[in-house]
Amino acid sequence: QVQLVESGGGSVQAGGSLRLSCAASGFTLRRNCMGWFRQAPGKERERVASISTGAGTTGYADSVKGRFTISQDNAKNTVYLQMNSLKPEDTAMYYCAAEVPWSGSWCYQVEYNYWGQGTQVTVSS
Repeated sequence: QVQLVESGGGSVQAGGSLRLSCAASGFTLRRNCMGWFRQAPGKERERVASISTGAGTTGYADSVKGRFTISQDNAKNTVYLQMNSLKPEDTAMYYCAAEVPWSGSWCYQVEYNYWGQGTQVTVSS
């Protein structure tokens, strides 16, 4: 069955960097959507970034454009979220998500049907 396992979260000072990983199993990163979301306490879940694993097309929330980069490693069946210039407002639980099978829609807009357990990112000022 489909499983997503996130790792790489932690605590960092403002201006620092972290790289989150999402190891996927039960399917291959060939032609589907993968996304990263985050949710801070008391706030709604926010879509952060997405990637079409077939075309490599990416999408980002305005709040992270220019600082975060989503990428994939097909050999490792893993998706990454490189986060640079982190800010205290980036503090949240980060979740990896997958749409399997792909609906054919733009990955930044799809409703994801598989989710990981989340990894905490804390940025201090």
